[in-house]
Amino acid sequence: MAADEYLFSCLSDAPVTFLRIYAWVRPTVSLGRSQQAERVVDEDFCRRKGVDIVRRATGGKMVLHDREVTYCLSSSDRDLFGDTVRGSYRLISAALAAGLAKLGLRAALAGAPPEEYARGALPCFSHPGRDELQVAGKKILGSAQKRRGGMFLQHGSLPLAHDEGLLRSAARLPDSEAEIRMTSLGELLGRPVSWGEAAGRLREGFAEFFGVDLEEQRFSPEERGAVRRLQKEKYEDAGWTWSGRLSRPGREECGRPGPS
Repeated sequence: MAADEYLFSCLSDAPVTFLRIYAWVRPTVSLGRSQQAERVVDEDFCRRKGVDIVRRATGGKMVLHDREVTYCLSSSDRDLFGDTVRGSYRLISAALAAGLAKLGLRAALAGAPPEEYARGALPCFSHPGRDELQVAGKKILGSAQKRRGGMFLQHGSLPLAHDEGLLRSAARLPDSEAEIRMTSLGELLGRPVSWGEAAGRLREGFAEFFGVDLEEQRFSPEERGAVRRLQKEKYEDAGWTWSGRLSRPGREECGRPGPS
């Protein structure tokens, strides 16, 4: 989360786009920027089971990150993505669908979700949101966005496999409540899918859909230091995690990273 926000903080009026594709060290619940933590996550269960809890800079609903591919796209390129949330969101969904097509899956954009999902405390993968990707009526990829002027950061989660029982317990959902309309690459393809295979297809889908060459770069030691400081000052702060407000002064620093 700190690395993603660091890249977003480095955007300027000049058109630039950063794409990160990564995995999680252990199962982790991420909370949307404005969610009330106590309504959507069972802290005691997560502590007992070794599930971490973080708060994202992006909006949206609670996500359980486990066996998945996570992407983060930050950009200030208005010519490529336009100026609206929905316009950029639909373009990115189309690029993600191009990557899924390389795995043999035909994904479609979902319509408006039911009111109980849109306004309720159900987790992200309980129902496809508007313009998110679904296959056979089940959600395969969920995303959320943060904007500042013409710049944005968008997170998304693509399950390789899923554990509905773990999600229900972490999200305080009894087995008898709320249908979970999610699926995974393994379930759809009928075989295990590695992180490397899925991440590679998503990368190819982005590059081909937008007609760009992706240049792979790594954070410099100075940039890693800035990310660690943001992690310590914000994402390890209990005030941020549980209320969305820092309990001690934080400082976000920006260097000059390349795409990662």
